[in-house]
Amino acid sequence: MTQTAGTGTIDELRKTFQGEVFGPEDPGYDDARRVWNAVHDRRPAVVARCESTEDVRTAIGFATEHDLEIAVRGGAHSVAGDSAIDDGLVIDLSKLNEVTVDAEAKRAKIGGGGLLGDLDAATQEYGLAVPAGMVSHTGVGGLTLGGGMGWLTRMHGLSIDNLVSAQLVTADGRVLRAAEDENPDLFWAIRGGGGNFGVVTEFEFRLHEVGPIVHHGMLFWDQAQGPEVFKLARELFADLPREINVAIAGLNAPPAPFVPEHLHFQLGYALLVNGFGSAEQHAELMDRLRTALPPLFEFATPMPYTAVQQLIDEANGWGKYNYEKGAYLEELTDDVIAVITEHLPRKQSPMSINLYYRLDNAYSEVADDATAFSGGRSPRFATFIVGVCGVPELLPVEREWARSFWSALVPHSLGIGSYVNSMGEIEDDRVRASYGEKYERLARVKAEFDPDNVFHRNANIHPARIGSRLI
Repeated sequence: MTQTAGTGTIDELRKTFQGEVFGPEDPGYDDARRVWNAVHDRRPAVVARCESTEDVRTAIGFATEHDLEIAVRGGAHSVAGDSAIDDGLVIDLSKLNEVTVDAEAKRAKIGGGGLLGDLDAATQEYGLAVPAGMVSHTGVGGLTLGGGMGWLTRMHGLSIDNLVSAQLVTADGRVLRAAEDENPDLFWAIRGGGGNFGVVTEFEFRLHEVGPIVHHGMLFWDQAQGPEVFKLARELFADLPREINVAIAGLNAPPAPFVPEHLHFQLGYALLVNGFGSAEQHAELMDRLRTALPPLFEFATPMPYTAVQQLIDEANGWGKYNYEKGAYLEELTDDVIAVITEHLPRKQSPMSINLYYRLDNAYSEVADDATAFSGGRSPRFATFIVGVCGVPELLPVEREWARSFWSALVPHSLGIGSYVNSMGEIEDDRVRASYGEKYERLARVKAEFDPDNVFHRNANIHPARIGSRLI
């Protein structure tokens, strides 16, 4: 691909494009090219901010005609920078963010560029929600296509488990609906297979009754108590009601009003406890935890579900330098705990964090082969080792910390594969390991809908081939 586009060429796109088009010389170009992860400071030849599905078709056609590599931008939250590109064309979906809710049918539709905050705000007007992520400025599209983990996963599964249908534009410009009863192989593939098969312009989800008031709690312990915290959590998960989700975090205490000032930025371990059942159920669990292992501080309060979904927005704000490695763990064994408590203190940035999410109940009630999700459906923990810093000079240190931590953890994990949305860099062997036996089926679907691998800035699935022929 030549990956260049002069002013005259860009003007050609403007003639048939409804939305805004930004070239390097245009006002607004720098804002249009900026993405969440500051690591990826890339300069596309053109940014096409789409107003409609027809605009998406036009942008894809223009890019293929002029040999421009394509990046697709929804919420621009890709850790690996897949929504940014040098010299090519960015298909910006941010204007496709309309949400419609059918409260009676418990269904919601959202444009491919909508954010979780858009979806939560619209559905919570009716006391409903889609199981989704935990940061409200994340794009629904990228999150969903990779799977979609969140606070509601133990109750209602992944985002893809609640996807009813999707509309997408393929590399050859076809506008297709994917659902159980229409293009079923494609529907299977987009539920976990990422953006490999086209540009999704609309998602339709199944909704569940949630909130509007839920119950949040946090307990924090000194780093020396790390082994005790993990063993307490291990016991807790054995009989944890599905209405409660608990995440384990290795982090520096935030400088928040509920944290004693002398503990600000102290390294330690926290349990984040979100309850979607009764207040009594949440209170009983919090009491069980504080009695078993008294924390340095705690915080507990009822709050709107939308507020819970925004709790870590600031910590995950734009403009920081991020790197991430992930894995799946079958159990929090003593050996796993030893690795964690050895490696967490080696981080240098107070922004860096290590997280553990329990995946079971509704998550495990879905058959492994029902979707293309990059992880088995047996009960497990998803861990995320996230290096974050405010200045680029510290990034190499935090990146090495995350890699070293991950390398030490992998021998105790379910392999080198992980949740594809958590990949800070796309490594082909890890992508293949993540999908396992599903990879070959995904490759066949890829060959049918994107044989030339036009959409390859993702956890890429290579189109299936026999010899030199696509199949």
